[in-house]
Amino acid sequence: MSIGAEQRTERCPFCDAATVVTRESVPGRPHPAFALGFVIGREQAAQAVARWIRRRKMAPFGLTRAAAERITGIYLPAYLYSATADSQYRASIGENYKRLGIEGDDDGGVVLRRKEKTEYVDLTGRHVAYVADILVTASRSLSNREVEAIEPFDFGRLRRYSPAIVAGWTSEEPTLSPEECLRLAKAEAEAWIGHSLHAFMPGDEVRSLQHQTQFVDESIDLTLVPVWTFAMRYHPRKPSVRVLVNGQTGQVGGVIPFSWAKLGLIVLIAVLALATLMVIGIVIASLE
Repeated sequence: MSIGAEQRTERCPFCDAATVVTRESVPGRPHPAFALGFVIGREQAAQAVARWIRRRKMAPFGLTRAAAERITGIYLPAYLYSATADSQYRASIGENYKRLGIEGDDDGGVVLRRKEKTEYVDLTGRHVAYVADILVTASRSLSNREVEAIEPFDFGRLRRYSPAIVAGWTSEEPTLSPEECLRLAKAEAEAWIGHSLHAFMPGDEVRSLQHQTQFVDESIDLTLVPVWTFAMRYHPRKPSVRVLVNGQTGQVGGVIPFSWAKLGLIVLIAVLALATLMVIGIVIASLE
């Protein structure tokens, strides 16, 4: 058998025996450390995709009836990142309060009213948090945006990798380097720290929040996660639509083309309805 450099598994075309390739670990392509098993079967995944597509109201005509050209269960290589985030922050904290104030009324007199005021004070400090289970794709075939759409995975069920877990499934080798994936993971961690710090701030309002964060005690492990991929073709001259299903939870994600034909039909129906109402109004006015 000939097995591509980017594939980890293959089936024999003669006896259908599952083969798992064990290659030497090289820089930029380590061995997987962990794996998550499939929980959602093929039929369950297909049903989840059908329900998901039905909820896409502006999907192209025919997509709800389209049959999948190809359904593949893949063990996707991804890096699992964890670290301790040590942040120095600076922010302006607003505290709301009410006080009595004198205002003029419409009759020329004065009245006492409670006015709400906000007093701002500067706040600086240090915040330490553990950032765990940030997953970024290690495959050029599936973008990080697509994988994010079907997260989260339950990493409480992680197992140490063994060839028996992926035997009989399609499994890819990582095609993104650990350095590229580390940059992706750190960008996600930075965004998470920003939200976490904002929620941590006291007071009624927060503005001008700035922080400098160092990540220490970092770990980044190559992990295989289960993903169902569906190639859906709804038109013979249109490219197929790729839909993903989380093989553990059944979460569905994908980018569905916007149907301008449906939008045009909705606008046409609205125009016809408006024209009908106008005609009815004219008829009623002439009868009066």
